[in-house]
Amino acid sequence: MTQGNDAATAHAWAALGGRDGLAESVTYEGAGEVLAARLPVRELARATVGVCSLAAAELLALRRGVPVPAVRVREGAVATAFVSERYLRIDGRAPTGFAPLSGFWRAADGWVRTHANYPHHRARLLGALDIRDAGDGPATTRRLADELATRPAREIQETVYAAGGLAVAVASTPAEPTVPLSSDGGAPPLAEIRTTGTGQARSGQAGSRQAGSRQAGTGQAGEGPPWALPSAALPAEGVRVLDLTRVISGPVATRTLALLGADVLRVDSPRLPERPDAHADTGPGKRSTLLDLSAAPDRQVFEELLDTADVVVTGYRPGALDRHGLAPDALRARRPGLIVAQLCAWGWSGPWAARRGFDSLVQAASGIAAREADPDGHPGALPAQALDHGTGYLIAAGVLRALTERQTTSEGRHLRFSLAGTASWLLHGVRHTPVEGGPYDPAPWLTETPSAYGPLHHALTPVHYAGAPVTWSHPPTRWGTDLPRWN
Repeated sequence: MTQGNDAATAHAWAALGGRDGLAESVTYEGAGEVLAARLPVRELARATVGVCSLAAAELLALRRGVPVPAVRVREGAVATAFVSERYLRIDGRAPTGFAPLSGFWRAADGWVRTHANYPHHRARLLGALDIRDAGDGPATTRRLADELATRPAREIQETVYAAGGLAVAVASTPAEPTVPLSSDGGAPPLAEIRTTGTGQARSGQAGSRQAGSRQAGTGQAGEGPPWALPSAALPAEGVRVLDLTRVISGPVATRTLALLGADVLRVDSPRLPERPDAHADTGPGKRSTLLDLSAAPDRQVFEELLDTADVVVTGYRPGALDRHGLAPDALRARRPGLIVAQLCAWGWSGPWAARRGFDSLVQAASGIAAREADPDGHPGALPAQALDHGTGYLIAAGVLRALTERQTTSEGRHLRFSLAGTASWLLHGVRHTPVEGGPYDPAPWLTETPSAYGPLHHALTPVHYAGAPVTWSHPPTRWGTDLPRWN
């Protein structure tokens, strides 16, 4: 067991605005050489889970008026959770992995990475390159490979992105990323935190629901500061979270908040269907509903949900939700104590900030794929989608820390995270540490749960403090089938 003073944990805790010295109390239990890679993936993974666990323990201690519970993170649990999709079985069936048109391809002058897991991304990729879709057989794959081999990587990148698809030129070295990640050429930060104001929600918008002894947002006499949470058995109990995220990172964050007691409602557009397998993996503990924010009736329902939310987590590219009045400044004006956490792929200030992106693409463009390349020069990948999972735990930790701060100040927070920021930290800020323990056995960190999708064989949460729950309060419901209301 490693006792405190882990540099990566201390760095992440400081980036989240955590109290000095508290990160030294986090301990780790080794499981051998898990998440092995040239880059320090194990160290990043355990540090992100460590700060999330610590933020949960800190909030629980404040709400209950007790010392911060001990935080001990098992690296075996972390390694299992970071590759949860590999262990997931849905009614005995393994989930669908990367689509056949997602991957590394030779270009005329190097390599390119594509992402085509969703049908609309596949259609845009093929359309941009004027390739007829002949289905998932070898004919389409061969045509794509042949076409890409005739074009320069950056030309492919720009042509596909102009058509709304997803492809990036693969960086040849970590020192020369193919994507400008910030406006000043520097590395994007691991986390950005801004205080968003003080005071209670505007009159008539706070609603009337009870959370223990308080009325959310009312700040009436005898209840303590506005937004204060009462004593509870779980850190985020009584906290309402609107989950506007997709794919892995954001859903991991909100799944973690649900584990810790939050009432999490995922809201998706009916025009953007989610893959059932992905939701089975990241949907436990929360509910899922569909609302079209451009339709007046659905928008009214969403407004009512927003009026009594404590936290909004978004995972769309910068500006994508602004037309719906969901820009952070608009939310701040409406509810000064609201906590808004945003996630994007490429950072918040660079010329690519508004572009779509996924973990695999950020790995390719940032230089991670080059660092993990095989001896023949074929680009490599991390042993897990570590940017997604790691950023997810950082987001959850940031929200928990913001709730802790709001307990005494009533101030909201605007939090910003990016996969590029986590990638930069992995490349330049995290260091390898000695391997302890082992051999690794995933069995203790897997369980069986009945669900609407059938029996689920799935990973348990790696988030842990003394007395923490070990699994979610309920299995995932079917995506988009829940009523749009709070529990």
